[in-house]
Amino acid sequence: MNPAVRSLRDFFVSLKLTVVLLALSLILVFASTLAQVDLGIYTVQEEFYRSFIAIWHVGGIFIPMPGGYLVGGLLLINLVSAHIYRLKLEWRKSGIQLTHSGLIVLLLGELFTGLWQEDFQMTITEGGSRNYSESFRLYELVVIDTTDPTMDDVVAIPDSHLARAALVQHPKLPFRVATKAYFPNAALARRDATAPSPAAAIVPVATQGVGGSVVVTPLPLTYKMNEVNVPAAVVELIGADGSLGTWLVSPHLGAPQTLSHAGRTWRIELRIARAYKPFSLQLLKVTHDIYVGTDLPKNFSSRIKLTTPDGRDDREVLIYMNNPLRYDGYTFYQYQMDSSRGQTGLQVVRNPSWLLPYIACIMMTLGLIIQFGISLRAFMAKRRAIAQPAVV
Repeated sequence: MNPAVRSLRDFFVSLKLTVVLLALSLILVFASTLAQVDLGIYTVQEEFYRSFIAIWHVGGIFIPMPGGYLVGGLLLINLVSAHIYRLKLEWRKSGIQLTHSGLIVLLLGELFTGLWQEDFQMTITEGGSRNYSESFRLYELVVIDTTDPTMDDVVAIPDSHLARAALVQHPKLPFRVATKAYFPNAALARRDATAPSPAAAIVPVATQGVGGSVVVTPLPLTYKMNEVNVPAAVVELIGADGSLGTWLVSPHLGAPQTLSHAGRTWRIELRIARAYKPFSLQLLKVTHDIYVGTDLPKNFSSRIKLTTPDGRDDREVLIYMNNPLRYDGYTFYQYQMDSSRGQTGLQVVRNPSWLLPYIACIMMTLGLIIQFGISLRAFMAKRRAIAQPAVV
């Protein structure tokens, strides 16, 4: 084998690398736990575990360290290399091989979860129905063609494109969308011509819609679990003959703005990102029971009617704590409830790899049982050989 290739192989197979990666994992967990106080759990997940390089802020010092993807990726390579080059395929080591295989499946499960999992929410009022869920933290700019009274044709642009000031040209739009300004978190107030605007306020250059009468105050990003960042942006629509004007968009406005172009009617709005479903849920009844004589909750449940456009499914389902609805790859958990307003909040999770952690735990458990059984059998056989008297 080529010496360079051999050195690379020995590096990835080394037990020293395993120990170093486990130590780095402990440091990463320690740093992210401290950082969670200021950044919140969602930001910590993205910056520490779903990244190759993590930056730990300690006072005014920035400490770079390997992120979860880098540590986990190297540990995965280390385990696979050990299987190939160090562990021989023999019965007395089958338990170790199965345990290591379970660890590999567990690491792959976390990787796939980080890449594929979707976490949204769905709020429904009694008697109402929904065929979409909404994100907890993401937003989108939507340009909706409302010319056809029977349907809306929606083009959604993620807020990440607005943050990068990307120029968007979509085949369904007769104009381009250009971002002139983006504020990740902002407050809006009506402009008063007789009173001066706050020092931090910005008067957006908006020539269309309500933006001309509004001032924007940029706010620092919040990472608290009970607070959300509400963005604002100034976007320009550019047609074949030039600019169609600029609009201020923000969820704070509460309603879409309209425009007409090329003989069609459009609505433009910055809203919480949506994920549409090929089925709908109708809320029939919410139930909020408490223990007698107390205000302690006893039961939260929502009776839901699930229907599909083709009529394949039309049934009622009861969703309550620890009894979610699983359908079409989605899991609907009872998340929140406002019985006084007849509303329920469902957490909607889609994770195609949700079974992998269970499979990994079963594999590791069986591997340990098998290995301990093999060692116990060998130990008992050795004891019997020692206890058996020698024949002269």
